[in-house]
Amino acid sequence: MPESRSRSRPTPALPVLVLALLMLLVGCAQQQTVLEVDEEVVVARQSFSFTEGEKFDLMPKYTVSPGDTLDVLFQIRTWLEKDTFNISVDHTVAVKFIYTPELNEEQLVRPNGMISLPYIGEYYVVGKTPKQVEQELKKAYAGILKDPEIYVQVPEFQSAIKELKRDLHTAPRGLSRLVTVRPDGYVTFPMVGEVMAAGRTIEALNTELNRDYEQLISGLHVDLFLERHSGSLVYVLGAVNEPGAFTIVKPISVAQALALAGSYNDDAQLDSVIVARHHQGKVIATRIDLSRSGALGGRKPMFYLMPDDLVFVPRTRISEAAQIARQVSEALMFRGWHITVESVSIDEL
Repeated sequence: MPESRSRSRPTPALPVLVLALLMLLVGCAQQQTVLEVDEEVVVARQSFSFTEGEKFDLMPKYTVSPGDTLDVLFQIRTWLEKDTFNISVDHTVAVKFIYTPELNEEQLVRPNGMISLPYIGEYYVVGKTPKQVEQELKKAYAGILKDPEIYVQVPEFQSAIKELKRDLHTAPRGLSRLVTVRPDGYVTFPMVGEVMAAGRTIEALNTELNRDYEQLISGLHVDLFLERHSGSLVYVLGAVNEPGAFTIVKPISVAQALALAGSYNDDAQLDSVIVARHHQGKVIATRIDLSRSGALGGRKPMFYLMPDDLVFVPRTRISEAAQIARQVSEALMFRGWHITVESVSIDEL
């Protein structure tokens, strides 16, 4: 009887290798995305692609917003030397005829820029230097007087300045005035009138005001200060405990914004958090994976917010651009607004 031999079945090597490879890959993935205990890493910071280069520790350059209160401080700078002296409406002009003193005139320049002179009637002087007026009058009187010798002087040229000083010193705030930016972005400044202020820097607005005031009254200068700002806000909505608008004094991360909103709910989908920002007349939205952010123990960059940003924490995972636009639209009722979805988000880096 033939000897029976027991045959050992060969071990399937391929499935074992595949399983080992999968475990290795999972382990590497976890090692790359999750921080180990006591491990220290440098977590990157970022925001929307069109805000690259901005500092995350400071607000962007401040621009005036509706609701802001501005302090306008007036200064009278009559001591500054100027290259030319032009006659203005509030000046007193003296015209002296050397050989015919009976024709001499001293008049306050009228609002239409005119003075009245013998034989020639009304004569326009505003914007001209005394020397220019002398030369023009000599030509005008050449056919009337023989070899006319005429001198023009401005004995009084601070009438408006003196009147303004009286008004300012008797006002409750002295040399300063408080003005508020209206909801339409305009501000009404003393004497100048309405000026568009919203969206402009204090420096740019101050430069325009000084140009306007100099044209009104020579030597009048203003310094513009931000007395009180309407507040820099971020909005947190969705699956959070205390949704609403929150005041910030510097850029903050999305995780910090959620902390202001009382943290997220148990059903919050942290891998589909939406951030929306106004940019060039549009609302740009992007999706970030907060669950892998450095703020929650991951290695991905921390996404930073700027004033007026919206954070929406959904209760269901969002993956399509249309879903992002729809959820943002429903969150803030942006019906009719154009919403563009950023193509780059943290979970894709």
